[in-house]
Amino acid sequence: MTAAQPEFGGAPLGAVPLYGRRFTEDTEELFREMRRDHGPVVPVVLESGEPAWLVIGYREVHRVLTDGQSFARDPYRCHGPDYVPPQSSGYLPGILMFLDGPLHAKRAGAIATALAEVDPFELRGDCERFSDRLIDAFAAAGKADLIEQYAYHLPMLVMGNMLGLPDSQLMAVAQDMKMMNDGREDAIDAFGRFVVTMTELIARKRERPGPDMTSRVLAYSTELTDDELIGDLLVVMSGGQENTAHWIGNTLRLMLTDDRFSLTLSGGRRSVGQALNEVLWEDSPMKTSPPRWAVRDTDLGGRAIRAGDVVIVGPAGANADPLVRPAADGHSGGNQAHLAFGAGEHGCPDPAPELAEVMAHTAIEVLLDRLPDVRLAVPEDALEWRPAFHIRGLSALPVRFEPTYVVQRG
Repeated sequence: MTAAQPEFGGAPLGAVPLYGRRFTEDTEELFREMRRDHGPVVPVVLESGEPAWLVIGYREVHRVLTDGQSFARDPYRCHGPDYVPPQSSGYLPGILMFLDGPLHAKRAGAIATALAEVDPFELRGDCERFSDRLIDAFAAAGKADLIEQYAYHLPMLVMGNMLGLPDSQLMAVAQDMKMMNDGREDAIDAFGRFVVTMTELIARKRERPGPDMTSRVLAYSTELTDDELIGDLLVVMSGGQENTAHWIGNTLRLMLTDDRFSLTLSGGRRSVGQALNEVLWEDSPMKTSPPRWAVRDTDLGGRAIRAGDVVIVGPAGANADPLVRPAADGHSGGNQAHLAFGAGEHGCPDPAPELAEVMAHTAIEVLLDRLPDVRLAVPEDALEWRPAFHIRGLSALPVRFEPTYVVQRG
């Protein structure tokens, strides 16, 4: 079934709202309805009232992600200098994720090279240490919110340590990052504190480099200003924080609610990897990715896309495409052809998915070792999703368990 081509000078007739409670809480069903009614490329309207295209077909998403000649991250490649990107796009000038071409390749390459030097064995040890520290804080209580008290803080603690931040600053930086990502009223103050912290860190590492990621990025990016360096590191930290935290959270939700996993929680090491991969297919934390802009008129999934149109890819929708997931209840097994980490020049650099998996896998294993009887404290249908545009993640994951005595760690 091919839907009629809408006039796209404004919000077209029949455009689907890409906001509101349904988009937040019932994304999976909404994407199914979109595919049925509109096909792989859906006319949508943003909360600002501006029109856009949402791409949920696997082949079409892959094309948008990999065809940098037709779809740009930098909106000014197809609009004049007076163009104002949609507010919900999150566009910030000069930020790594909105650069294209050689400039992006050079700056992203520096980040990828620095990440490639991270020792995965040392990373696992750091993850175990921080996981234990977070669990120690609530183990004696017999209850916890595994999002707020565990999954959301762990990636930031690990990445802050990776950057070379002193141990005494890690928790404060993790809290500031959460405030910024939540977009609350105190987000501006949190960003200001983050900039001060990172400026001081960069100054220390310029004077006395160490075996940390910040020192390596400085060595590979000698021509960048402090503001550019901070912006690039912010992209890495924010992306890794949000996606990894909710990869952990969504996987814990699966294991606590699905009998295939919950029945083996006390000894389920073999199923952790399966659960992590299944979540990337079925419940990906990346609901939508930052927008592209069509550089030229083109056809995409039977739609006539015009130069300048806003194009938003939906990895969660692409991974559910029947063309790659023919059975509605099919299991992912070892299939890793999902698009949860993107693709093309703006996809996660090669080391990042592997490092994120080390963090997520270790976080879940340590939790299950420490709290083998962990269980949901509320009915599954009482769990609520964050009202976020790009992220599919729980607002909270309340659990109960037998209180555990915490041994003092040296």
